[in-house]
Amino acid sequence: MSLADFFAPISRTEFCAASDFYNSQFGKVIEAYERTFPDLETVGTKPHLALIGVEEERGAVGNSGTKKSPNAVRKYFYNLYQGDYAVRIADLGNIQAGATIRDTYVALKTVVEELIKLDIIPIIIGGGQDLTYAQYTAYEALEQRVEVAIVDAKFDLDQDHAENTALDAHTYLNHIILHQPDYLFNLSNLAYQTYLVSKESINMYDKLFFNTMRIGMMTGRLDQAEPLIRAADMLSFDIGAIRASEAPGNANATPNGLFGDEACQLARYAGMSDKCSSVGFYEYNPTFDPMGHTASLVAQMVWCFVDGFYNRKNDAPLIPKSAYIVYRTSLENDDYELVFVKSKKSDRWWMQVPYFGSKSINERYYWVPCRYEDYQQAVDGDMPDLWWKTHQKLQ
Repeated sequence: MSLADFFAPISRTEFCAASDFYNSQFGKVIEAYERTFPDLETVGTKPHLALIGVEEERGAVGNSGTKKSPNAVRKYFYNLYQGDYAVRIADLGNIQAGATIRDTYVALKTVVEELIKLDIIPIIIGGGQDLTYAQYTAYEALEQRVEVAIVDAKFDLDQDHAENTALDAHTYLNHIILHQPDYLFNLSNLAYQTYLVSKESINMYDKLFFNTMRIGMMTGRLDQAEPLIRAADMLSFDIGAIRASEAPGNANATPNGLFGDEACQLARYAGMSDKCSSVGFYEYNPTFDPMGHTASLVAQMVWCFVDGFYNRKNDAPLIPKSAYIVYRTSLENDDYELVFVKSKKSDRWWMQVPYFGSKSINERYYWVPCRYEDYQQAVDGDMPDLWWKTHQKLQ
C-alpha cells in the first residue's frame, strides 16, 4: 500500500492571498500533493519535512470543529516567507476521518512511522490531542526508547479509571503510559497551570520520575524548558496552552497561558533539536477563530519549527570529542562524579548519567540535555533534579 492511499489531495490556489505566490514564499517552494503525490524516496531530492493534515474531531472533547484546521493553517503558512536557506518540504495533503476514529489512528500511525523510517520529519496539523497517541505508537516498530514532550495547560489523565478509560483528548496520556510494549522512557509536561491539575496527577508524575514545568516557572525564563524539549523524540502541542487573548481558536482556551511569541520559541526549540523526529499541533478550531488570528499563530509556530530545523547544529554529545568541553565535579559526599559537556558549536549543555539497564557493553551512559545552571548546582554540591530522575529511570 502506498502512503498516497491515506491522503486526499489539496489545491494550493485556495491558500494564495494574491494571484500567485512570490518566489520566496512557502507556497512557491512546497511540493504539494495536488495531482501527483510527492516523491519521498529519491536521494538528494526527497523532502526533509512533510506537512500532514488530519481531518478528525471525534476525540476532541468539547472542541468539535478541529477537523477544519489543516487548510485554515495552510492559508497562512503558504504565504509566509522562507528564511535564508533552501527548504525541501512536502505537503502530503489531508488524512480524512476514517469510518471509526480507530481507523484514523491507524492511518496516522502508519504514515508517521513510514516517514520517520525515511528520515522525514512529519509536521501534524489538525484534530484533537488524542492524536498524540497515534503519533506515539508510530515509534513502536522502531524499537527504541522514546521521550515525549507535551505542551499543555493540564495533564490529560483520568486518575479514577486509569486502566479502563476510553481514548480521547482528555485521557490519551493514560493510553501512552499504559501502552504495551512499554517503550516510554520519559514524559515531560510543559506550561501546565496548577489549578487545572489534580495533586494526584502531580504525585503520579513524581512517582514515575516524569518531568513537569509550571507556566510560572517558564514566564520570563523560557530557556528553562529548552533541555526538556531537546531530549524529546516527539513534541505534542495543545493550542489550548496559549492564552485565549493570543489564540482564541480553541473551545477550551483559558485566560492564562503562553504568549504567542513564547509558543513560537518552544516550537523553534523543537525544530533545533537533533533528536526531534515528529511534531504535532493539535486542538486548533477555526470555528472560534473568525479573524484567523489563531490560524496565523499556528502557521508561525510551524514556520519557527522549520526555521529551527534548518538551523540544527548536529552536535550530538561527544561526536567528535574535540567539539566539546568536558567538566567534572563531585558532590559533597563524593558518591558520584558528575560529568558535563558543553558544545563549542552551540553552547548547549548535557550531563552524563550512568546507564545500568543496557544490554550492550558499549552503552554505559545516557546523555541528558541540561542547562549551565545544572552544572552550577553540581559545583555547589547539590544533585541536579534532572540527573536524579534520569538515574532512577535507568536502574
